[in-house]
Amino acid sequence: MSKNILELTNVTKNFPGVKALDNANFKLKKGSIHALLGENGAGKSTMIKIITGVYKQDFGSLIIDDNKQSFSSPNEANKSGISVVHQERNLIRRFSVGNNLPKNNLGLINYDQVAEQSKKWLDIMELDIHPNTIVSELTVAKMQLCEIAKALSLESKILLLDEPTSSLSPQDTKNLFSLLKRLVKEQDVSIVFVSHKLEEVFEICDEVTVLRDGKNACVSENIKNLDRQKLVKLMIGRDEQIIKSKENKNINKENLLDLIKINTDLGHKEISLNLKKGEILGLYGLVGAGRTELIKCLLGLDRIISGKLVLNNEEIKIHSPKEALEKYKIGYISEDRKKEGLILMHDVLTNAGITVWSKLKKILSFLNNGIIYNKVDPYVKKLEVKTPSYKQLVSNLSGGNQQKISVAKWLAAGTDILFIDEPTVGIDIKTKAYLHELIINLSKSGTSIILITSDMPEMISLADRIITMKDFKVVGETMNNHNYDDMSASIMANIHE
Repeated sequence: MSKNILELTNVTKNFPGVKALDNANFKLKKGSIHALLGENGAGKSTMIKIITGVYKQDFGSLIIDDNKQSFSSPNEANKSGISVVHQERNLIRRFSVGNNLPKNNLGLINYDQVAEQSKKWLDIMELDIHPNTIVSELTVAKMQLCEIAKALSLESKILLLDEPTSSLSPQDTKNLFSLLKRLVKEQDVSIVFVSHKLEEVFEICDEVTVLRDGKNACVSENIKNLDRQKLVKLMIGRDEQIIKSKENKNINKENLLDLIKINTDLGHKEISLNLKKGEILGLYGLVGAGRTELIKCLLGLDRIISGKLVLNNEEIKIHSPKEALEKYKIGYISEDRKKEGLILMHDVLTNAGITVWSKLKKILSFLNNGIIYNKVDPYVKKLEVKTPSYKQLVSNLSGGNQQKISVAKWLAAGTDILFIDEPTVGIDIKTKAYLHELIINLSKSGTSIILITSDMPEMISLADRIITMKDFKVVGETMNNHNYDDMSASIMANIHE
């Protein structure tokens, strides 16, 4: 029987107004892949930060290889063989791959040595990349693998992966899993795997620890003893609620928004599509298909070279997201909540209310926090944002709760058209079901939605019609019958034509 390489015993961590961990336990066996699961705000991030030296626990023990440890910094954790790959990539995009990996001990850059050292880890990862390649030139999948190579270059024996597949295609995910299994077997690495995608947990993990409200729902349970239903119940305390859209008979036959032969600075070619009132129009494609980039061009963030954008039969030009919201009632829930969706150093109320300020000012001669609170509070409550107060800085919330705030602010805005980009990345199962219901109800109440998601089951559950994109072009259009086997085959046939 494998011994435990990492243990947390009766660990408690308090923050103002919140007990993030309450006598929590965790045991990672040497040579295993162990899932750490729980809803947003359950304590997963706090546990990872204690393991990696970002936080110190208030009570309890951290044990590495049978020795009690107390790390004061991530650097100390690195020296003990612990590395973490975060959901948000930490590579310096304008540097080469080699310069993102280790340097010589003098701290001076010896480029030949950098290339030689880097190649060793790139070879282990089976990455056919020259160390001098600039990171910004890589695909998203290769950036993610370079993050893991960077962690291994520190000679880590414990690797923590936080939502590693959130921006990967199905094929890239499959490749990553093959690699992780090989790392465990050949490089003697033990892995902690954090994900909200339970199918991935069952595919790759040996054991599971579940946190709920900072406490253990289970510790080191063998994955063979669980099925999806049992695991969901451990995470949320009840059975999973699966939301599926039905045929929406309220969709208006006339087009609300038309894109006519749109060409952009970013490389989109002859993009033509339409959106009807009350419709959920899905944009599906593999990473790099140009879906998010298209939305940004429509919002004026990048340039449309030619073609027409027509709203209610009138040609329009949008110069900024602010103009899109205030003049045309078009909103955008960004996939990149930290850079585009939120102001991290401001509080929850400011972030949730930012989209309603102009609207409220037109109605009222003054604004105060009470007025803004009354407008946004129903949406923050419905999304079950876990925060001690509306004065809490958004940067102090978990990633999932940040995403909820990013969604809540646009729900409060009451737009006619809403572009929604990867709405449930990093979101727990319970909130995912609620967001699906919310999106469906928004469309039924007349809001028109363009939905981008790389989660094919999510796309097939929600969309009324699905446009498939590849290489910045439209390559297919399918009416959605919500039958997964039919629709997934049709979509992938369009992509591989």
